[in-house]
Amino acid sequence: MLQLSDVTKRFAGLEALSRVSFNVEESVIKGLIGPNGAGKTTLFNIITGVFPPTEGTVVFLGKDTTRDRPEDIARLGISRTFQQTHLFKSLTVLENVMLGRHYRTKAEFFACGLRLPWARREEKRIREQSLEYLDMFGLADKKDRIANKLPMGEQRYLEVARALATEPKLLILDEPTTGLNEYETEEFRDLIFGIRDKGITLLVIEHHMKFIMELCDEIAVLNFGVRIAEGPPKEIQSSPVVIEAYLGSEEKVDH
Repeated sequence: MLQLSDVTKRFAGLEALSRVSFNVEESVIKGLIGPNGAGKTTLFNIITGVFPPTEGTVVFLGKDTTRDRPEDIARLGISRTFQQTHLFKSLTVLENVMLGRHYRTKAEFFACGLRLPWARREEKRIREQSLEYLDMFGLADKKDRIANKLPMGEQRYLEVARALATEPKLLILDEPTTGLNEYETEEFRDLIFGIRDKGITLLVIEHHMKFIMELCDEIAVLNFGVRIAEGPPKEIQSSPVVIEAYLGSEEKVDH
């Protein structure tokens, strides 16, 4: 589904990523881990078009998206969340998810403003679909609450619900368990499995090792902008080069 080939990114002469290559196969959950400053979020920003790589290519579903704009990449079927929640915090929970439907709507400004029948029908469908996403995360009964009044865990759920509203083929999650307690983290893991079961492929950055090892089919590891390992969780857990990158000693990366 996603192919990264020799992706390199330099900022003012500093190399944040160096010739990073890996694939994400359809219908898997792939993890991307590494110590702080390894280049993980930089790579996500390149995949989603926030900025282009200095060198290398990104191919999504057979299309070269290396230089595409974020909105064009979103329309192709890539959606993401952020390390720090990015919500429209003055809007309601429902309005946030409805905004996620923006890329899939056909009604233009004047049709909406004139309240033409077909535009009203589309708005009704968007509302119904948005409520379905909220119900998936247990937020339907809070649809009229202002987004920034939700607890942190529910704000995380809301951001994912909004991302799903774009109907992605690939969903990218950037440290989704940040701010969650152990119970919320376990619940979130089950929700991610549910998303995968709907046919959506996932690419996940996560610092919570127990969570990522239990979640993923495959894991790629970055260190100082270089991919140092890739494989199934058990292989990554026992890899000396990964242990050295994280701990500087031969202790298992299991918590």
